[in-house]
Amino acid sequence: MKRYEVYVTPAAWREIKDLPGYMKQRVKRAINDMVSDPRLPGSEPLEVPGCGADVRRVRFDRWRLLYAVSESEGIVDILAVRKRPPYDYGDLSELIAGLR
Repeated sequence: MKRYEVYVTPAAWREIKDLPGYMKQRVKRAINDMVSDPRLPGSEPLEVPGCGADVRRVRFDRWRLLYAVSESEGIVDILAVRKRPPYDYGDLSELIAGLR
């Protein structure tokens, strides 16, 4: 079974720390589960033009956990945790560009 390295960007880490307690636990549990399978049940792919990674999101009530999976490198990058609405994925390209 393939194992993935999971990295949380500093900005995403701050967002996770600011979540309500019950939501913080759900998000942390999901991140831990990504080590064995980053395509969590209920996650959906997001289209990001010009991006080689598999960018996905998973919903937790009104919150969205955004992340990118690099299958060839075996890496999962946690990009952001945002509340929707008002979040509209408008900065997704910038989040991806900031990875490497």
